[in-house]
Order: sequence, then C-alpha cells, then structure tokens
Amino acid sequence: MFNDIGPLELVTIIVLAVLVFGPDKLPKVIQDVMRTVRKIREFSESAKQDIRQELGPEFKDFEFEDLNPKTFIRKQLDNEDLGLKELRNGFDLKKEMAEVTDAVHGRSPESSSPSLSASSGGRIDMTKKPEEPAKDDRPPFDADAT
Repeated sequence: MFNDIGPLELVTIIVLAVLVFGPDKLPKVIQDVMRTVRKIREFSESAKQDIRQELGPEFKDFEFEDLNPKTFIRKQLDNEDLGLKELRNGFDLKKEMAEVTDAVHGRSPESSSPSLSASSGGRIDMTKKPEEPAKDDRPPFDADAT
C-alpha cells in the first residue's frame, strides 16, 4: 500500500503526526485510522463477492485485476489461442518503413531496397538537398483557405 514512501518521508509523517495530535492522542488516532482502513477493505471484498455472485457461473474465473488495461493486454498477449505472437513476429518494421519511403519518393520497392540496404545500411542520406520543383509546379493558391 505504501511502497513508494521512503524512510525520510515516513519519519517526517511520524514527526508531523506527533506534533499535530500530540503523544497522548496519537495511539487513538492510529487505532481509528486502522479501523477505517479495515472497514474499507471489508466493504471492497464484500462488493467483489456480490459482483461475482451477480455475474453468475460464466465469470467464475473473473479477476478484478484484469480490469487494469496493462494487465489485460499482458494476459492477452501471452494467450496462444489468439496467434498474436506469430503476427508480432511476422511484422518487419524496417521493411515496412522502406516501402513507405519508396512510395513517398515514387520509386519501385524492388529497385531501391537492395541499393538502399547495400549502400547505406538501410539509412537515408539526410545531407542531400531535396530536388527543387520547377517554378511552374507550384501548388494552386486558394485565397479562401488562408
């Protein structure tokens, strides 16, 4: 529950509690806080049990931790029935990016891929200036759009 509180912060909280409540009232305040925490835990557990009973036998394996998106996704990625590992392993990002780059530059993928990987190791030369379009190839000016 308090995994992210360090020793210095804990000492600071204790000193502040002693200063605010005093050494005489501090044990009673701690008991009241612990009683409240226990009641909240009991309430949440009974709410979980009520929800499980209302959902019925189809959801007997339902865990509330699965409602956390990170846990849900991790559990689904580990599931072999979906075939997501094959899909993830079959996707080559470098190849896909090279195809997109070729499509943007108007090159055919067959002609540019071997020369791109052989000459620069799959890197694009950013030192070259792009070809400037001819003066007549300007995009049309739309006065209403500006």
